[in-house]
Amino acid sequence: MSTAILTGQPVPGSSLEGDLRSLGFDVRVATDAADAETLLAAVPADQRVAVVDTRFVGHVHALRIGLTDPRFDASAIPGAVTVRPAARSALARALHAAAGDASNGSVVVGIVADRVAELLDTTELHRPDLGELVAAVPRDPQARNEARQSVVAIDDEAIRLRTAVKSRDGFFTTYCISPYSRYIARWCARRGLTPNQVTTASLFTALIAAGCAATGTRAGFVAAGLLLLFSFVLDCTDGQLARYSLQYSTLGAWLDATFDRAKEYAYYAGLALGAARGGDDVWALALGAMILQTCRHVVDFSFNEANHDATANTSPTAALSDKLDSVGWTVWVRRMIVLPIGERWAMIAVLTAATTPRITFYALLIGCALAATYTTAGRVLRSLTRKAQRTDRAAQALADLTDSGPFAAALTLPRARLRSRGGTPTAPGAASLGPAYVAFAAGALVVLVSWLAPYGSWWPVLGAAGYVLLSPVALARPLKGALDWLVPPFFRAAEYCTVLILAAKAEVNGALPAAFGLVAAVAYHHYDTVYRIRGNTGAPPHWLVRAIGGHEGRTLLVTVLAALLAATDFTFALAALAAAVALVVLVESIRFWVTAHRRGAPAVHDEGEPA
Repeated sequence: MSTAILTGQPVPGSSLEGDLRSLGFDVRVATDAADAETLLAAVPADQRVAVVDTRFVGHVHALRIGLTDPRFDASAIPGAVTVRPAARSALARALHAAAGDASNGSVVVGIVADRVAELLDTTELHRPDLGELVAAVPRDPQARNEARQSVVAIDDEAIRLRTAVKSRDGFFTTYCISPYSRYIARWCARRGLTPNQVTTASLFTALIAAGCAATGTRAGFVAAGLLLLFSFVLDCTDGQLARYSLQYSTLGAWLDATFDRAKEYAYYAGLALGAARGGDDVWALALGAMILQTCRHVVDFSFNEANHDATANTSPTAALSDKLDSVGWTVWVRRMIVLPIGERWAMIAVLTAATTPRITFYALLIGCALAATYTTAGRVLRSLTRKAQRTDRAAQALADLTDSGPFAAALTLPRARLRSRGGTPTAPGAASLGPAYVAFAAGALVVLVSWLAPYGSWWPVLGAAGYVLLSPVALARPLKGALDWLVPPFFRAAEYCTVLILAAKAEVNGALPAAFGLVAAVAYHHYDTVYRIRGNTGAPPHWLVRAIGGHEGRTLLVTVLAALLAATDFTFALAALAAAVALVVLVESIRFWVTAHRRGAPAVHDEGEPA
């Protein structure tokens, strides 16, 4: 329960108390700032508190936006201010100061809320953009009447529905899903459903779709395509429900992002199982599609983190991109080229129902490869032409995204000590481009050797040893260079492709499915790292990264297993490794996010580019 303290003399005919109660507030009345200060002291410390002017006139949704958004510790609109427990002490100080002003005759009873908002000494006071919504404190009857007429003239429910849709989305989502999914979101809100419940329903729907695809029958494929589309409708609905009812949470953001990846990759596995029932082995294609899609996401995450808070962050390429965005039709073309989740899932669903899993994966690989080429090339050009000064936070985020384990740590530490003593001078050109080149060379070494050597050879082990020795070189200094954001994607591609190649060369049933499971478990860990960094909760603990070996340790281990074991035994080893990694990372991840949610971690909500 939250508490709202009304300040000032009651206004006859006002619906303010009822509006606040409909938003979940327990309403208390204070005559002035001193009285409000006394009432605040009686409110439990773990509750949200709002101070609202009794003369407030406005839409209920304006109050909802201003007083209930969980993402901000302190927020204010005209005539109302609210704080979460974290900013409670700041509110107490502001009320005390306002009470002192009132006793000195410098503040008039009835505008306490605005004065408190001015006096709040919290670091960030959020003032939401209300757009057409009305929120005012009229000073006389005529102004009050005009404000009430404005409230009646503007349909806040229509605004609420419109703003429930993500401001930046793909073409398919914008024109084929959102026009009706917003009404599903409202239907869910009126029945008390939460975004997390809708997210879970979307996951189960996608898993059922994967099960239908695994039957290998035409009817199963058609049902799978339809269910995948319905799962995507629910996936859009959960975010719209969160925006419609302002039910944001750290746990919800994690569930939404994690389940999106789980749904898509489970569907890949279902298609591969269905194809196998028909005598067509497409597990290599399924694993390749998962690797490509995961590496695309890592490119997105690394680039965004590298430039999250960079200074002088401009370039001619970015200026051209902004110019193209000013031309209406180019916006949609450019959004469709990158094959976002809406277009991608629609393509998968249609091809599943109309063709075969092999054709579906071919189309998916070609489409994602073209999209990856387009986006990565553009970002490389931006990075080379912009004069951005990257921060220590960005460098640390990129280092965390590399997922470097005990071998890299052991080899990087001596280099760091030598550099601190002035023993490793670096040329200016290498300082800006070196780490990306080193990461690419290290990854190319182990992948090419694994590709060229026969199964059971020790050459891949030597290639992996070179990878272990070279990968720390990319981390010998902070990752602040122009192309240093490419280091994590190169490491991801090297590890995943090595597993794929060695499993394919084993040429026994079950090797590729086991490799699919291993890459899926490791990819979950990598996605989880991203979501923690995005939520400002820090990277996973070092013990976890060491326990699962880091990217270089796992790559070396897989090559050693392939050299030592027969193909059948190698399959069992991959399956066991997949299960062990999945168990460790899932248990730690779930424990972390549930604990963060219970401790009241700041709510987050991602409005970025569609994945």
